[in-house]
Amino acid sequence: MILIGYDGSADSQAAVDRAGELMPGQPATVLTVWEPFADVMARAGPGMLSWPEQGMLEEIDAASEHDARSRAEQGAERARRAGLCPRVRVGTRGATVAETILVAADDVDANVIVLGTRGLGGLKSLLLGSVSHAVLQHADRPVMVVPSPEVAARRTAGGN
Repeated sequence: MILIGYDGSADSQAAVDRAGELMPGQPATVLTVWEPFADVMARAGPGMLSWPEQGMLEEIDAASEHDARSRAEQGAERARRAGLCPRVRVGTRGATVAETILVAADDVDANVIVLGTRGLGGLKSLLLGSVSHAVLQHADRPVMVVPSPEVAARRTAGGN
């Protein structure tokens, strides 16, 4: 079983495509992670002036989860076209996105985790953190990190 982290970005699309190239015909779970609005607000701190009413929170969360499911379904369709046998999984963000991916990998008994990366380096990587880096550091199974199409093209052309 392949677990593919998918957020709809070109980077995650490249990860799906590469997984299909290297592991055609394999079962895959396409995971998209979403986060409840209350959790987003809690991390944002006291800077918010107003907090939505409970009914509004439920609507926001339902829409966020629906959007995540739609993205995961798009990723699964891409995986199907890439030659994989995918299923969809939507995960609610735990303490971190990386932790959510690792828990999902355990749940589906993944043989490998496949992720895209934006290829950020230096200060940007330090400030923004890196889901792929965190997964690599804490995984108990192989992790395949696929560089973004732009970074791969630049590296192929001889740039860094």
